[in-house]
Amino acid sequence: MSLTHPGLPAPGWRWIKERLWSLERAFEKARTSGRAENDARIRIFVVLALFVASFVYLAVGATRLALFPGFDVASVARGGSGPGRAPLVDRRGALLAADLPFYTLYLDPRDVWDRAETRAGLLRALPDLSVSRLDRALAGSRRTFLAGPLSPRERDRVHDLGLPGVVFEQEPRRVYPLGGAGAHLIGFSDTGGEGLAGAEGALNDRIRAGAGDRQPTPLSIDMRVQAALDDELNAAATRLQAKGAVGLITNVQTGEILAMSSWPTFDPNHAGEFAPDQLRNQAVASVYEMGSTFKVFTLAVGLDTHQITPETLFHTTKGMAIGSRVIRDLHAVDHDMTATDIFLKSSNIGASQIALQVGGSTMTRYFQAFGLFHAAPIELTGSARPILPREWNPNTVASASFGHAISVSPVALAAGVGSVLNGGRYLPLTLQPMRPGARPEGRRVISEETSRLMLGLMRRNVLEGSGRRANAAGLRVGGKTGSAEKVIDGRYVRDKVLASFAGVFPTDGALSDDRYLVLILIDEPVADAESGGRTGGLTAAPAAGKVIDRVAPFLGVSRRFEQVAAQPVPATAELAALQER
Repeated sequence: MSLTHPGLPAPGWRWIKERLWSLERAFEKARTSGRAENDARIRIFVVLALFVASFVYLAVGATRLALFPGFDVASVARGGSGPGRAPLVDRRGALLAADLPFYTLYLDPRDVWDRAETRAGLLRALPDLSVSRLDRALAGSRRTFLAGPLSPRERDRVHDLGLPGVVFEQEPRRVYPLGGAGAHLIGFSDTGGEGLAGAEGALNDRIRAGAGDRQPTPLSIDMRVQAALDDELNAAATRLQAKGAVGLITNVQTGEILAMSSWPTFDPNHAGEFAPDQLRNQAVASVYEMGSTFKVFTLAVGLDTHQITPETLFHTTKGMAIGSRVIRDLHAVDHDMTATDIFLKSSNIGASQIALQVGGSTMTRYFQAFGLFHAAPIELTGSARPILPREWNPNTVASASFGHAISVSPVALAAGVGSVLNGGRYLPLTLQPMRPGARPEGRRVISEETSRLMLGLMRRNVLEGSGRRANAAGLRVGGKTGSAEKVIDGRYVRDKVLASFAGVFPTDGALSDDRYLVLILIDEPVADAESGGRTGGLTAAPAAGKVIDRVAPFLGVSRRFEQVAAQPVPATAELAALQER
């Protein structure tokens, strides 16, 4: 308990004050008694004592700085406020961003003894130093900036030269040790310590508040998972000469983002050197017509409203006329299809019939609940609003059933599909890590029974349907492919395709078990010998399968090989047709 009172001096200062007054009384007493020599001795003693105390203080400070060159006395006086931003770490504590001390080099020509020696020494210690700038500084008459920021090692090389007139100023600089890994999600800050993009911008206030005690700010991502996603997305996009690409991995039970990639990427250590398009996080800030991945929603709505069962039969042998428009399948079949067949063979005709049977008002109500009618709620800034039809007439309802006429962001699609796979709860995606076993309540969108049926359908689609190339041995992968012709100048362009795959693993186990969504988008892929085409089943699905194969051990998903009933092997033409979706 403090013994001081507001407005009164602290006990230490009171003691010093009393000692000074006692000395002054001693002086007065010496003068009164006529012993002036005692008065002089006392004053000389006091002056010597002050000199000794000052010398000891300076000696201790100099020794401390010599032994601990990074020690900042001023920061101690401020209570250890430290750099301007707290470190960023992933969910396991791996360092993503930190403030490190760097130095700015100045030259004061008025203090330089030998200009030739100074010039030669600086160019030897800093080979990248601008010669013209150095020469101007040496010829000038005032203190001039030479270089910076310099690392501590570069600073030491210059310091060891012992050159008069060379001055350093220390300043913190934000450093991203992993370079371009997870760059769009991590983001970057400016030289003034303000976050500008990614988590650095979204969590700016919290990161700055944590700088005082240097408590790191954790993110939900796992850098092992992030590195695998970055690597496979870069490999696929480069090989397929894509315009762009997006990858996402989430825990559908919590909404946590475990990895997020946008390709091409950039280095946040040098963000200013990259074009705005490279800095754009396409996972959050761009919207696309997602194609047949929307059939996940269409089938889920049909099953949840009990308008269909997996065995409900639909007439799909002929094109479906709506007004002056006829909806056709890319590869027509000569028989009717069940709802299961419609999903596995990605029939646009069948999906349109399901949506119209459910009804436009019900379909739009579910789309709203899946989070498809608003910008995705996420901490990252710039979450893009969807592009919606002006009117939900039968034509647009039918088109939306297979992913046309509506454009959404990848994070919006991931959150919506996640709610189909986690037991039926819509959960916003988040960068905040949660405790193990956490199960946010969310809002109910579909029933648990519908969720179980959809997990089964997505597993069958990887075993028998358009998602075969996403299968990863023993990991019980499910998913749905998508291939959408892009709209350019108001028209669908046949040779400009957005290829996608929304995958999930493992599909077995209890509904409450941890389960992971992997979303891959390839923007305008070019077919090569390995892919054999440009569609989602031929480009995005294989990339997703490779990602799943690599990240499963990090996520604790063990391989378990199922006893799968033998399925008839499709003819080559039928297999090609399946993979074209």
